[in-house]
Amino acid sequence: MNLNDRLNALRSPQQTTAVDSAAATPSPTDVLEPEVHAAQASVTNAIDAPPIDVESVLFQPPAAQRMPAPKPVGAVDPLAAVKEKAAEELFARIGSRLSDASLTEEQLHQLARAELAGIVAAEQLALSTAERNRLIDDIGADVLGYGPLEPLLIDPTVSEIMVNRYDQLYVERNGRLQETPHRFTGEAQLRRVIERIVARVGRRIDESSPLVDARLDDGSRVNAIIPPLAVDGSSLTIRKFAGTPYTSSDLINFGTLTREVATVLDAAVRAKLNILVSGGTGTGKTTLLNVLSAFIPGDERIITIEDAVELQLQQEHVVRLESRPSNIEGRGEITIRDLVRNSLRMRPDRIVVGEVRGAEALDMLQAMNTGHEGSISTLHANSPRDAVSRMETLVLMSGMDLPLRAIREQISSAIDLIVQITRHKDGVRRVTHITEVHGMEGDIITLQDAFTFDYSAGYDAEGRLLGRIAPTGVRPRFAERVADHGIALPVSLFQPDLREMLGEIR
Repeated sequence: MNLNDRLNALRSPQQTTAVDSAAATPSPTDVLEPEVHAAQASVTNAIDAPPIDVESVLFQPPAAQRMPAPKPVGAVDPLAAVKEKAAEELFARIGSRLSDASLTEEQLHQLARAELAGIVAAEQLALSTAERNRLIDDIGADVLGYGPLEPLLIDPTVSEIMVNRYDQLYVERNGRLQETPHRFTGEAQLRRVIERIVARVGRRIDESSPLVDARLDDGSRVNAIIPPLAVDGSSLTIRKFAGTPYTSSDLINFGTLTREVATVLDAAVRAKLNILVSGGTGTGKTTLLNVLSAFIPGDERIITIEDAVELQLQQEHVVRLESRPSNIEGRGEITIRDLVRNSLRMRPDRIVVGEVRGAEALDMLQAMNTGHEGSISTLHANSPRDAVSRMETLVLMSGMDLPLRAIREQISSAIDLIVQITRHKDGVRRVTHITEVHGMEGDIITLQDAFTFDYSAGYDAEGRLLGRIAPTGVRPRFAERVADHGIALPVSLFQPDLREMLGEIR
């Protein structure tokens, strides 16, 4: 029996006759016939539905404690058109003042909020006061801030933000990539955010200069590339840095270092060994360089040289230098190599180069070989041996017609220690080699591992790597140099664990 039959059975005969006689004349019910059928269908579904699980309802947490359902990827913001229109109107009103150096950031925000309040009010939207204020905040973030990037930038679990195009954003959490529901309203909004980031550090990005390296106020590294080089639309990559610089204890807790390795690196830095941090892209070279620089005594003068300032040194006596690209006329470029040369005239105790990627490798080697000991730098390479080979290639890029043996002699006498860092499949970044540069044997640079990573333990059920870095049993030569500086390094640090050795024998 369907719903109509049940209703007819409940009616009296008089009601049934009245209904039949009224069927010939139009009524409001005829006009609302689709709605009536929909209501009848919903009642029928409710009758035929399975019984409700009362226990699940009773033990459902209060609404205030429930987590909001995640916004589906690709969902459309119902107010996107309003936000875009309001942002364009705000640009039309105060666009010329956005780069006004006489206005502080706070004054600029106050001016923008006042203008936005009038713009939103003129739209006559049926919004509550809270919704109206939230809309103003969102538009203000789009124009004066970083739009949909704002929540990702303040999220401590996000280490990297990757914008492939305006409607496709990815983040890295715990070393793993995942797509986010956040979206830009369009290419125009993404371009405004990129231009705002770039303008804050005195850089520019346009069709004539479509790629740029920049930084945020907290030191996070930014790379942007726009059409015509980026075919599918503008792309933005932000590598975040912790608000509070990591310490060696933090890296030990993360599994990047062991306590023994941290002790050896601390002694090597204080003993003024020249150290090269080697690793692939995104392996944590700059983070490790920050930790190593924290071991430098506070009474030494440190000169840092970078493409975009990222290092967060905690010492007081630090001079930070940053390279500069050419202007729109193709003039005024200051390279890393120029800064390395200039730093030699600044009476440095230490020279810290953020990354060696070109001809400045020759100048850095010469600085290390002419009394500027204790210098630290990073290099892209997959192993200590590859790091040496790449250093040779970079020196050849300087244009100096040097024989290969002379270059290798420079490298072998300048660099004392290579620290290799790797990001493994489980997302954890770990130091895998501490390698000493011994010198030359014939035409070959000889290397000796003091610590290497043991992969024999494999992975656990959750995909985490179980191995650890361990000493090779060879006492490095730099231990004597460390001792000459009055720093004690126990011999046991370089001896393998006897229990592990017995386990291997069995």
